[in-house]
Amino acid sequence: MIERLTGGIWRWTSPHPEWRPKNEWVRDCACFALAADADLVLVDPQAPPDDPDPLFAELDALVERDAPERLAVLTTIHYHVRSAAAVARRYGSRLPVSVHGHASVGGQLGDDVPFEPIEPGAELPGGAVAQAIGKPRRREMPLWFPSKRALAFGDAVVGVEDRLRVWDTLGDKSPDWYRERFVPTLEPLVELDPEHVLVTHGPPAIGDGRERLAEALAEPPWWHT
Repeated sequence: MIERLTGGIWRWTSPHPEWRPKNEWVRDCACFALAADADLVLVDPQAPPDDPDPLFAELDALVERDAPERLAVLTTIHYHVRSAAAVARRYGSRLPVSVHGHASVGGQLGDDVPFEPIEPGAELPGGAVAQAIGKPRRREMPLWFPSKRALAFGDAVVGVEDRLRVWDTLGDKSPDWYRERFVPTLEPLVELDPEHVLVTHGPPAIGDGRERLAEALAEPPWWHT
């Protein structure tokens, strides 16, 4: 279930917890694990709702093999709380565990789950740095992992076949709005020079992240429900 993408980065997919038949494209969501700075970081983890045990068995093996000093769940967007609480409860007795996300995420977790709000620019576990996007600023914050040269998105950028695209999630904004208001807030992410771009929906860009992200920003927005 968990596949290794490159050194210290793993990916798995799981059924979207709010999937409906009319939204076939988002039936599955991708999740990532990164080993960085003596931490194991899980980005937007989702366990299969019907049978989570096989996934947790693989995560157990990853924790035992890498022996991280702490485990952190980083949430890119408030829609992706997913299995954050279940992960925190499972591993909290074995090593320090924390959950991080936009301040609005905290209310979706139980009182027993250690939560720390993310602020753009602040350094997070694994050396990740949250990035601000949107004008006005969105609650989504892409995560930049300098040691891995990896950039993780929530919903702003997705994989469509072999390309990255900016996702117009609602289909109610004009291409001009994206070009003039939204895309300029994503352009600084290209300058980070990411080698890998990790996306929740569709395939990631591994090895050519900067080029494919730049191409995505040059394209019109992509809309799909």
